[in-house]
Amino acid sequence: MKLKGKLKSVVVEEKNLSDTIAHHIAKLEGMIANIRKDEHDLFVCQELDDEDNQEQDVQDQGDVMDIDGEEDEKRDIEKKKVRKGHLERVVAYKKLTAEECESLNESKLKAEIQRLNEEIKKQAPNMQSIDEWKIKEREVSKWSRFLEKIRLKREENREQLAVKVQKRLDKFNQAFNQINRELKTMYRTLTVGGDAELNMVDRLDPFAEGVEFTVRPPKKSWKVISNLSGGEKTLSSMSLVFALHKFKPTPLYVMDEIDAALDYKNVSIVADYIKKCTKNAQFIIISLRSNMFEQANWLTGIYKTHDASKSITVDPKQFQELCLGL
Repeated sequence: MKLKGKLKSVVVEEKNLSDTIAHHIAKLEGMIANIRKDEHDLFVCQELDDEDNQEQDVQDQGDVMDIDGEEDEKRDIEKKKVRKGHLERVVAYKKLTAEECESLNESKLKAEIQRLNEEIKKQAPNMQSIDEWKIKEREVSKWSRFLEKIRLKREENREQLAVKVQKRLDKFNQAFNQINRELKTMYRTLTVGGDAELNMVDRLDPFAEGVEFTVRPPKKSWKVISNLSGGEKTLSSMSLVFALHKFKPTPLYVMDEIDAALDYKNVSIVADYIKKCTKNAQFIIISLRSNMFEQANWLTGIYKTHDASKSITVDPKQFQELCLGL
């Protein structure tokens, strides 16, 4: 006997074919019997559950009238009839035809499985991509932890910077107020009655715009230092220098002709103040005014002889004693 299928023609013996078909039919009938048995058990369990639920409802409701009891019995009978009719409506599975049995051929199933495996192989998926993905995942985790450390360090540095900025502002305000008080005192001393003041251009951020220096000379109005005359600028600047010296003394000062724009009176005032009030510092002053020389501890003169510059240093006290002795 020769059978023709979709894949190829197969020559088989009639007896073997009959035995195979009979085996599959028996197998299918056994499966159908198991399914029907499971359905029967399911229906029985459902009926038992319904009866239990009904008994529970009766207990909850308590004593009822006889009329209601008769109606409940009628409803139970009707439900059983419905379930019985439902069981009677179960249709038996039909037997498979020869063509359907042929479709269950094991060799065809194996051929289909082999075909699908070949299609999967043709797709050639890159299995190394999983390993690469795991490597990248570890790198992402590593750099994420590193980024978190950097973020925490940045927040810590920001907090430290904010503390230092506030500390700098506090120290600046403290020094500014003290220097401002000393400036007023120094300017009144040098000008005999004037007034001076330092003002912040921006009090919220004094380091951005700086400080403005304004003075009020005796019997005059307030002016910015840039609008003063030469002598007034000299006295204002010297007042600020002495105020800074009071706040934080400096061991050495070098001044070049600071008395050039001053009159005789103001030169004497500045020289006297340097002599008496700044004994914790050394002043080197280049001057051509005699009343400035008189307050000096040492005099150094520069002179020219035989086309060469020479210097000589004199102690005024010793020179005075020598002159008196003569």
